[in-house]
Amino acid sequence: MGKRGFIVLLLTVFVPSLFYGIEDFCGKIEKEEILNRFPEWQKTVTAYSPDPEIIYGLQTSDIPVNIEIFLGTWCHDSAQHVSEYFKIMNMVDNPYFMTLYTGIPKDKESREPYIKGKNIQKIPTFIFFIDGEEIGRVIEHPITSLEEDILDIISVYSINQVAIDLDFFLSNYHADLNIDCTQCHQPK
Repeated sequence: MGKRGFIVLLLTVFVPSLFYGIEDFCGKIEKEEILNRFPEWQKTVTAYSPDPEIIYGLQTSDIPVNIEIFLGTWCHDSAQHVSEYFKIMNMVDNPYFMTLYTGIPKDKESREPYIKGKNIQKIPTFIFFIDGEEIGRVIEHPITSLEEDILDIISVYSINQVAIDLDFFLSNYHADLNIDCTQCHQPK
């Protein structure tokens, strides 16, 4: 390998890690921890401008929705779309949306413990649940915009169509983290 090949190899291996995370962050992670460990994600949060009409539609949703997001801190698409999600949810500020974040390793052979039973092929993957049933996914890239895709997924349901089990919803939020959120996440 010549000097030019060596430089290309170095750039290919090291430059992406400078922008999207030097390390794999694997397992359950909170939004604040992602932004603290990977402050470059905040730039996308700050710069992203979601559609205000779509945000209003999400703000007025009265259906409890659990969202599981599988991401790679080393992944450009995760940095882009999960940061957009942070901005969307900051603006929506709806207690009916409960989100769990799971970091997965870059090495595909090491992912199974983090994605078992979830059929994750690409990241980021956003999985939406109502009353414990999966209702839709956003995989790798949104179709239109992330906020519009989210609204499209949940808008096919109305409070009259879904028998919401609020106790189930609240008991499963952060269940893997052993956090009782029944006091802190009461619907408006």
